[in-house]
Amino acid sequence: MDKMTVRVPVAIKAKVTEDLKTKIVLDLQETIKSMDNDLVQFEAQVKQILNQAANDLSTLPALREQIEAERTKRTEARQEAADKLQRAQALAIGAEIGHGTLERTVEVGIGTNLETLMGAEILTEDGVIIAFRE
Repeated sequence: MDKMTVRVPVAIKAKVTEDLKTKIVLDLQETIKSMDNDLVQFEAQVKQILNQAANDLSTLPALREQIEAERTKRTEARQEAADKLQRAQALAIGAEIGHGTLERTVEVGIGTNLETLMGAEILTEDGVIIAFRE
């Protein structure tokens, strides 16, 4: 056998345009808004649960620990989204950002440079392919 067909990853990169930057920023703002609403609902549920658990003091410490762990998880996720928003707002027009991965099927033979195959990229601009790179 001197040839083989294999699947290799292809990185998808997007060229930052005003439209893409605006879309990313708006999506992240919506995500943060949704997280804020969820946090408000969570805090309301916490008050309700703590009021109900006030009668059973034996479960209260464990309950408070669970609540604090969930609050921390939600707060950290919101902060991560806020950090992403800040990075998105700082994106330079024309920069290239990772936008996912696809796979392609290629035929390889003895002497094929695998590093070249593994470094393949597709560059898009506003969803349209503008370049292939190897």
